Amino acid sequence: MRTFLFLPPVKRPTGGVAVIRRLAEVLHRSGREAFLVLRDRSGWTPEETEGCAPLLWWEDLRLAPEDLWVAPEGWVNALAPGLEAGARCLVYCQNWAYLFSSLPPGTWWPQLPVEFLAVSDPVAWFMETSLGKRPLVLRPGIDLERFRPGVRSGPLSVAFMPRKNRALAQQIRALFETRNGAGRVSWLEIDGLNAQGVAEALGRAHIFLATGFPEGCPLPPLEALACGCLCVGFSGFGGWDYMRQAQENPRFRPWWPLRETPWGGNGFWCADGDVLDAALCLEQAVLLLEEGGPALDSALSAGRATAAAYGLDSFRRGVLDTWAALEA
Repeated sequence: MRTFLFLPPVKRPTGGVAVIRRLAEVLHRSGREAFLVLRDRSGWTPEETEGCAPLLWWEDLRLAPEDLWVAPEGWVNALAPGLEAGARCLVYCQNWAYLFSSLPPGTWWPQLPVEFLAVSDPVAWFMETSLGKRPLVLRPGIDLERFRPGVRSGPLSVAFMPRKNRALAQQIRALFETRNGAGRVSWLEIDGLNAQGVAEALGRAHIFLATGFPEGCPLPPLEALACGCLCVGFSGFGGWDYMRQAQENPRFRPWWPLRETPWGGNGFWCADGDVLDAALCLEQAVLLLEEGGPALDSALSAGRATAAAYGLDSFRRGVLDTWAALEA
């Protein structure tokens, strides 16, 4: 079974695009025939390096019925070559929020001959509830060699990514500083950096404030946990694949089912968009870091265990197990 993976056109690689590229690489290195398919020559093109899956341009694509055609959930039109060729079509849903966003009017997923793959357990539950069938789950992975604790010094620092709901991040900061003063923590904006730059910034920060939503399986909080940060903030819904409350009496509890995990509370998590609770969670995290003690040790230990479960080796095993199931 040959696998062809559609790589959406982007100006610079996003987390979802990076996951698709890494997926193709794992398949290629396993000895399977796997290709990355690109449509737009004016956008970002991945560098062809040894071990990476070969690139194929859209106009050169020739699918056969025995092939597997993989497309992300927000690119329904990209399914056309697979549907026309009678190939096996697989939609990899990396964000639940886009699953229904690009369907043409009057078209519903059950009408299309496609299969699904989910990026996390919450996304799989969302799809099962809405579509009636639970898909396989293929979680992303993070580079644990790159994302690891650095040297922390000076006052407590709070890292955040302003591109993720900037206005809400500003409100959380304003609320926190109104209650605690402007000098209690320093703020570290992570923006416009490459992966190594992000890793170095997270390695210096004490706290990571997650402001992104909606999310399928958000990588920045995972990377922050790997770097030894105490995490606070929004889950994007999909973050509950790995997020667990470190608060004894959290103000927010998910109403959807959570899978069993070997780690416990790894952060102070609140409902998406709840800036007041996020500010209060941030306040609690700062106090915990200032006081230290068993509760802090437990949260940081759980964070390390969480990140370890999402390393690239785990991703590789997940890819191979998933494709073995698809080939069965």
